[in-house]
Amino acid sequence: MGLHRVVEPAGVLPQAAWRLDARPEIAPNEVRIRVERLNLDAASFRQLFEKHGGDGAAVRAEVLEIISTRGKMQNPVTGSGGMLIGTVEEAGRRSPLGLKAGERIATLVSLTLTPLVVTDGLARWDGRSEQVPCDGWAILFARSIAAVLPEDLDPQLSLAVLDVCGAPALTARMVSRYVAERAGDARPVSVAVIGGAGKSGSLSLAAARQAGAGRTVGVVPVAAERDALVAAALADAVVLADARDPVALSTAVTSALGVPADVTVVCVDVPGCEHGAVLATADGGTVIFFSMATSFAAAALGAEGLAADVTMLVGNGYVPGHAELALGLLRGEPGVRGLFEARLAAD
Repeated sequence: MGLHRVVEPAGVLPQAAWRLDARPEIAPNEVRIRVERLNLDAASFRQLFEKHGGDGAAVRAEVLEIISTRGKMQNPVTGSGGMLIGTVEEAGRRSPLGLKAGERIATLVSLTLTPLVVTDGLARWDGRSEQVPCDGWAILFARSIAAVLPEDLDPQLSLAVLDVCGAPALTARMVSRYVAERAGDARPVSVAVIGGAGKSGSLSLAAARQAGAGRTVGVVPVAAERDALVAAALADAVVLADARDPVALSTAVTSALGVPADVTVVCVDVPGCEHGAVLATADGGTVIFFSMATSFAAAALGAEGLAADVTMLVGNGYVPGHAELALGLLRGEPGVRGLFEARLAAD
């Protein structure tokens, strides 16, 4: 679990630690990765970008300061980090991950618990996109997760997909349960995805449909995203709404579906969307919060205050088979691939 890498405070797991030991020497059950690119999570990058008013140099300087100070990438405001791709340099003889020197991989665990050193000063990054080309090393533990990069996909595309692969997998799991419970029932399972044009949102819409959802709606904040999501043909309906406005969000979802959603998936990277998601969900329904901008206190207390009988799930980023499912959706859904490629081109 990497306890031996915790410098301070003593006794906590690496994710909760303030500082990690990122020395390159590995224990017999560790793996060292030569890092080539980081992918900062959306909530963290947005917070840094807005804090510095879009000044890329200032964003780059703060990311460097965080990594050098903490021995990992963990935004002190959002608490989140991201993930990385690189090449296996050395695998300890007792590592259970099955990785071999020379394999190009993506880590499927957060940078918030991954010992990390950057050696090039992020000289090739302008501080204005989530993907960060860099040189350095990172350490994986015995309980870490990683995936060998597929040869048929551009590494940057794979990185973008694998960064959020937990969202479609958890969405598919929950939708499948509702579909199974309603076997023989004429009522279709309805799904709303807040932030449907984004990375995790577009994959979640595709996963919901594949899992048997009868009707889906994607919620986006601006017309450009609405047009892109309509063109991608991933949702039965696409609506414009500010997810921070609970009544507007609930009205938009209910009007599009005809009923409140059985499953609502929150994929936005801004705070303040908890109450709208709860209000848009049917009694007995489920809200999946797959956003590091979520206030879980606001979600729980808001649901209580609304007397809402909903189950609320924290998307923790790991579901067995999540990487394979997400990559399969990318390959099999032209709309998903188009949205991802357009996003990378814009970056």
